[in-house]
Amino acid sequence: MRRALSVVPVVPVVPAVVVPLVAIALLATSGCGIRATTVPVDVGPAPSRVSCDTPQAPAGQSGVQGFRATVELVCGSQLVGVERVIPMPEKKPVRDPVGLVAQALLEALEQTPNADERDAGFTTGVPEGLAVSAPRTGDPAGTVRLSRKPEDLPPVALSQVVCTLAGNEAVSAGPGPVVLGGPDEDPPRAWECTEAVRSRPESVPTLGEIVRPSASPGATPR
Repeated sequence: MRRALSVVPVVPVVPAVVVPLVAIALLATSGCGIRATTVPVDVGPAPSRVSCDTPQAPAGQSGVQGFRATVELVCGSQLVGVERVIPMPEKKPVRDPVGLVAQALLEALEQTPNADERDAGFTTGVPEGLAVSAPRTGDPAGTVRLSRKPEDLPPVALSQVVCTLAGNEAVSAGPGPVVLGGPDEDPPRAWECTEAVRSRPESVPTLGEIVRPSASPGATPR
């Protein structure tokens, strides 16, 4: 007679090094009641370390002609208004009051923020050398012509310029768009400073709305 073969179950051999690791993992998960997971958890952006506290505007210097105004600087990826004493520009490429004030504001935007502003997290994206030129024949009243096409400026710089000029009564007659043009024959365009632009200055439209030419007193023929 053939003897029946008995089947003996085979127990897998677990290396001795693995056993303590498994035990530690089980203790860790059972002790706090939290299951381990390999799925990344979105805890939101890291908190910003900049304060964006606007420094107090310094007192005007004796003998220096200037005016108080708010310039829009970048802090925490958004525009924040900082009050400054703006000196009138020494070089006056234009004679009309709107152009002089606009030139002074551009020069203020081009300057590197002072130590207090930098400590609070303020920066500027407006490139140096940006200037104001005289308006052309047919430009609407209040048009500011720049030495570069507005649409060629970095979006953040354009947002700073638009919102700074829009917030100054000498340049902007009231709430509404700012009319900007470049050094060429292209008609000027209108840009608005909205809350969306202030919160996301990199999203300013590349092109503004074309402003229909109209006769304006004091325009300089080119």
